Amino acid sequence: MTSSKLDSKVPSGDLYAKWDKHKFESKLVNPANKRKFTVIVVGTGLAGGSAAATLAELGYNVHAFCIQDTPRRAHSIAAQGGINAAKNYQNDGDSIKRLFYDTIKGGDYRAREANVYRLAQVSNNIIDQMVAQGVPFAREYGGYLDNRSFGGSQVSRTFYARGQTGQQLLLGAYSGMMKMVNKGKIKMFTRREMMDLVVVNNQARGIIVRNHVTGELERHVADAVLLCTGGYGNVFFLSTNAMASNVTAAWRSHKRGAYMANPCFTQIHPTCIPVHGDYQSKLTLMSESLRNDGRVWVPKKQGETRKPEDIPDEDRDYYLERVYPSFGNLAPRDVSSRQAKYRCDEGLGVGSTKKAVYLDFRDAIKRDGAGTIAGKYGNLFEMYERIVGEDPYKTPMMIYPAVHYTMGGLWVDYNLQSTIPGLHVLGEANFSDHGANRLGASALMQGLADGYFVIPYTLGNYLASNKIDKITTDHDAFKEAETRVRMADNKLLGLKGKRSVDDFHKALGHIMWEEVGMARKEAGLKKAITGIRKLKEEFWQDVNVPGGENEYNFELHKAGRVADFLELGELMALDALERNESCGGHFREEYQTPDGEAARDDEKYCHVAAWEWSGEKAAPIRHVEELKFENVQLATRSYK
Repeated sequence: MTSSKLDSKVPSGDLYAKWDKHKFESKLVNPANKRKFTVIVVGTGLAGGSAAATLAELGYNVHAFCIQDTPRRAHSIAAQGGINAAKNYQNDGDSIKRLFYDTIKGGDYRAREANVYRLAQVSNNIIDQMVAQGVPFAREYGGYLDNRSFGGSQVSRTFYARGQTGQQLLLGAYSGMMKMVNKGKIKMFTRREMMDLVVVNNQARGIIVRNHVTGELERHVADAVLLCTGGYGNVFFLSTNAMASNVTAAWRSHKRGAYMANPCFTQIHPTCIPVHGDYQSKLTLMSESLRNDGRVWVPKKQGETRKPEDIPDEDRDYYLERVYPSFGNLAPRDVSSRQAKYRCDEGLGVGSTKKAVYLDFRDAIKRDGAGTIAGKYGNLFEMYERIVGEDPYKTPMMIYPAVHYTMGGLWVDYNLQSTIPGLHVLGEANFSDHGANRLGASALMQGLADGYFVIPYTLGNYLASNKIDKITTDHDAFKEAETRVRMADNKLLGLKGKRSVDDFHKALGHIMWEEVGMARKEAGLKKAITGIRKLKEEFWQDVNVPGGENEYNFELHKAGRVADFLELGELMALDALERNESCGGHFREEYQTPDGEAARDDEKYCHVAAWEWSGEKAAPIRHVEELKFENVQLATRSYK
């Protein structure tokens, strides 16, 4: 079923003036009144940390919830290669408009123009903000900030701190947040996991959390709730995400009325260390920045037995350079991932599993010297050697695509507000900026843009425009939400089945990767839906969750997350089945060009699909937000 009742609240007028116009027209909360409002921020990575710090600086009372023992462990820390901004320091033709265009094109024309242009606009402010906070960006000899290239663009606009950009940016946001903790404007709750959203009078008014130390459930009330909980790539079990990354906060909010948009838009990152056994719990990302100097190739003939360093150039297929001469090794992630899969499907894969391709730095080391390469990527090379046991200075790296980023997420309007008033969603947890494929170095940009430069205006407008009654955690809605969580916990603990939580998670991951992964087709998606439904039935009959409720119980934590992943996985497959086209990371085998590229259907699918939860037994309702392109021309995406 398809319906359309989504209001994006995009301001009228010229694209280039929308954000300035919107900021001016937004209502303000005066400084004295800000201290009267309390805001809950769930998640303390880049989006949550920057939002919490900024809102507290403005005067709001902020309650920040961190699933780890410290915000320094947020998954944002894992981002390696860089953050985009349109500073044009290289004087190579970059501009805000070009960053906007590259992002729209990179997302295969499935993102909202106004949001993407705003992202490009505020990108430059982010760099200034982080430099002022002391983030040690790489610099050129003369002291200017350095830039490098990333996939999907032909300019150098990516600012970086060696291979530790996410860590350094997170420490910057963390320092700002902890300053406000010290001042008493932020109350930090660590080792807390959001278990449900509390909605009162159709407004998000609080959350139920589990204390991971004691196992007890807690109630927390506020005037608005910000979800900054990241993506849901762990639905595939094996992904580059941290093991604690999950969909529970977003999914429970979905069940309370927040629409889930484009859940099938999943990014497969082309540059990961390949799977090397059946007992892995996660995969390791190797930064896309490596493709600046590394060349991707496979042997030209099957059954090649020579060591890679002994194979001469005439027997190598530098396939990205061959297929995409304009962009070469810096072709976008979805395109590069599919090309790696094609080579392995042709029997040209390398390594013991034959599910890998080479990433070779031989030519860069000859050209620039090993010291220069070490200065750029040394920590990444060291990480690779520790995991694989081979020295990438001497032997080409082996890489293969893996699940990385989720472009889908909770639907939000221009104000980053979900379909539940007062519930705002920031960073990877929302769907808004990347369309069907995220360009490299844009995740950090979006998280910090949302937290530092967007939500302070739009949240103020919400608080100033709405009547928000004073309530306490004794309200019936809090009692009902806590009861829901307890009932689910007791059901899981009472099953006493024979299969572990991880066993079910791995089984789900296998279905998702095989049928809803890099390539999808109608028969496979229908098979996935049937398989997930069967697996879900088995889960609720045969899962074994040892331990009790009001204690530290890691298996209970995992079980709740996997229960949510099972429901999300089914929706992802359904969303992919309903979208009869290929675009970006959503590649349907039935819809491709003669040379194997994605074939969009702009007439029927130039829209956002936003799904409404309608109950355990009922089919979800599919709503659409039509996408209008008035400033870029819809075109077949080409990187050749």
